[in-house]
Amino acid sequence: MKWDEWLAESRIGPFPAAIVMVAAYLALQTVILSILATWAGTGVGVDDAEQLIYLPYLWAGYGGSQPPLYTWINWLAAQIFGTNIFTLKLVKYSVLFLAACSVFAAMRRFGYTKATAAAAMLGLFTIPQIAWESQRALSHSVAVVGFCALLLLAMANLIERRSVIAYAVFGLATAAAILAKYNDVFLVLALVAAVLSLRELRGAILDPKFAISVAVAILVLAPTTYWSLMHPADLLARGEKFGIDLQQPRMTAAATGAGKFIMGTFNFAVLPVFVSALAFALTGFRFFERHPKAPAREVLLWRTLALGLAMLATLVLATGVTEVKARWLVPVLIILPLAMAAYMERLSPRGRDAQLLVIAAGAVIAVLLAPATWYFQINGTSGLSRMIRVDYPALYRQLTADGPVKTAISDGAWVGNLRLVDEKLVALDQEVPNFDRLVQEPAVLVWLDRDDPLPVILEQLKKAGYEPDGQPRQIMVPLLPSTDRPARPGAYIRLKKTAAEKATAPDGGVSKGAEGGQEPD
Repeated sequence: MKWDEWLAESRIGPFPAAIVMVAAYLALQTVILSILATWAGTGVGVDDAEQLIYLPYLWAGYGGSQPPLYTWINWLAAQIFGTNIFTLKLVKYSVLFLAACSVFAAMRRFGYTKATAAAAMLGLFTIPQIAWESQRALSHSVAVVGFCALLLLAMANLIERRSVIAYAVFGLATAAAILAKYNDVFLVLALVAAVLSLRELRGAILDPKFAISVAVAILVLAPTTYWSLMHPADLLARGEKFGIDLQQPRMTAAATGAGKFIMGTFNFAVLPVFVSALAFALTGFRFFERHPKAPAREVLLWRTLALGLAMLATLVLATGVTEVKARWLVPVLIILPLAMAAYMERLSPRGRDAQLLVIAAGAVIAVLLAPATWYFQINGTSGLSRMIRVDYPALYRQLTADGPVKTAISDGAWVGNLRLVDEKLVALDQEVPNFDRLVQEPAVLVWLDRDDPLPVILEQLKKAGYEPDGQPRQIMVPLLPSTDRPARPGAYIRLKKTAAEKATAPDGGVSKGAEGGQEPD
């Protein structure tokens, strides 16, 4: 038996071979990347650094327009494994494993063969945003993959069983998907609409017990919804990334947005579609031949995909969005490899041969990309990922040369890396909610590669009642793991409360944040 057939059909103990192999791959990545980071002494990219900032806090919501679920999971893992890179990698790869298992189980629950389920699961690794970007840099978008896949499994289970528990689980999965990333609501709407559009399946939604799903979802979402209403600025903090310009002519904005939407869709889908097309070509498939009619379960996948894209396109055109990134389309386009695998099953026997090629391609892509992720963990690349190579222990020693520091503040999330050196350190950037409550003295402001910090962080400090104490001290921060590149210039300055803040402080002039680093949320 060829290895792709073995992955498709065999078992290792009680588990499908494909699941075991994916588990082994993700576990190895967790261990290898953690060991490499420890050996090289490097930090993490900006997305994981943001998680390090929030690890001490279990709140209903967080800054930077980010939903809370992924941070909750990281918080829980940190209580067990501590504040380190292993914790971050363990969470990331566990969520990716959740995605793989959920896709496999959903396809089996829909009644597809093990080969189809394996092709759908390994087809995820033909998607660049999953196979590469999720391992390289992303955080909340990883949660999108995991919990959108879980949502699909919950719907498959609901269609089959229609029990009270199944409806409650679907409501919980719906809330989890939305709490993973707010744009996951488009998959929820598209999936429900697709089920309603199919006569064979719509009874699952029209059943009175569907009210249980709605009630559970509302109940779980309530704390974060309330938090968001109380913190609208934090919810909308990164609205500029959509490129909405009210001064731009509407038709121009619509044309730009449509072009970016098409390119985002193309960038996401080009590799999985190419792999599937190549698989069809190599198996001698003829599209002009008569093929069996698609069953409702396959139509559901294609219709969910179409409706989701239509909703997203309508939103882009209606709101004047002129910037669309491929990863923003993950909640909907994650359905693509599943639908392709289902289509292949209908076209057996050639379709099964095509599935085996997709299985092989997904496995090969994952394995070939692994060394690239190892290199990235050690060396980073350009842009924000340069922060990986900063020698954070050396930076910490420079910041504390004049005395202890309880709070490190910067104008970027990279400052969270300092918590890898001192996990009791409070690390803050301008997007952290209730900034003023979290500052503990003594505090420093630190920045890199510029003569002065960005005005936004100075304004945030002013609002919190703090100002620079003296003149900035210039520093040179070494880079890891080698010394073949020059150190990065930077500066830091200690902070003090403003005169107005001292006048209104409690007896003894204790800082508002000095009693504890957590917000009583």
